[in-house]
Amino acid sequence: MYKRICLKLSGEALAGESGKGFSESEVTKVAAEIKKVVETGAQVGIVIGGGNFWRGRSSGDMDRVKADQIGMLATVMNCIYAADELRQQGIKCHIMTPYAIGDVTELYTRDKAVEYMEKGEVVFFGGGTGHPYFSTDMAIVLRAIEVRADIILSAKAIDGVYDSDPAVNKDAVKFDEMNMSDIVDKKLGVIDLASAVLAMENKMPMLLFGLNEENSIMRAVNGEKIGTRINV
Repeated sequence: MYKRICLKLSGEALAGESGKGFSESEVTKVAAEIKKVVETGAQVGIVIGGGNFWRGRSSGDMDRVKADQIGMLATVMNCIYAADELRQQGIKCHIMTPYAIGDVTELYTRDKAVEYMEKGEVVFFGGGTGHPYFSTDMAIVLRAIEVRADIILSAKAIDGVYDSDPAVNKDAVKFDEMNMSDIVDKKLGVIDLASAVLAMENKMPMLLFGLNEENSIMRAVNGEKIGTRINV
C-alpha cells in the first residue's frame, strides 16, 4: 500500500454523463472513496482538471494567457466543490493555490502541504502551476515531486493506456506496464510531453486507471494490478 499519493481527477469526473458542471451523485461517490483511502492512513493530495467548465486551448482566438487563467480558476471551483463534499463526510480538507484568492484558498507552500497530509488531512492543489501554458498534468507531477509522493494516481474515463484508441479499434491492446520514456519517445499523449519528461527525470511513477471501475481508487492505493503502471 502506498503511504503518500497524489491523485489526479479530470473535471469531467465530477460532471458525470453530462460532461459539464457538477453531478452531485458523482462527486459524492468519488468523495466517499477518497474518505475510505484516508481512513486507511494513506496521505492524499489531489489535483482536479477544469475541463467540465473550460478548456483554454480550444477557446478559439482568445489570448492564450487569459484563456489559461480562466482554466486555472475552473480548477479552483472544482476543488471547492469536492473539498466541501469531503468535509460533509467528515474529512478535513485544505485548498492550496499558488496565488492568493482572499480567504477562499490558502497560499501553497510545500512544507505546509506536507504538514497537513501527515495529519491525515486532504490537500487540494488548485489553480494549476500558477502560470499559463502549463496543464494540470504539469501541476500534478510538480506537486507530487515537491511533496515526495510515492506515486501519481491518474483516474481517467479510460481504464489504461492502449496501443490505439479502443473506441475506434475493438482490437486495441492495453498495456499493463510501460516506461515513461515510451510516452516521451512515441508521443503517446497520455500526459503532455513536458510533464512526462519532468516525471521521468525525477523518477515519479504513475498509475493510469479507470475511475468508473468498482473501488478503483482504493485498489490503486493498495497496489493492485489495475490500469497501466508507468515506470520511470
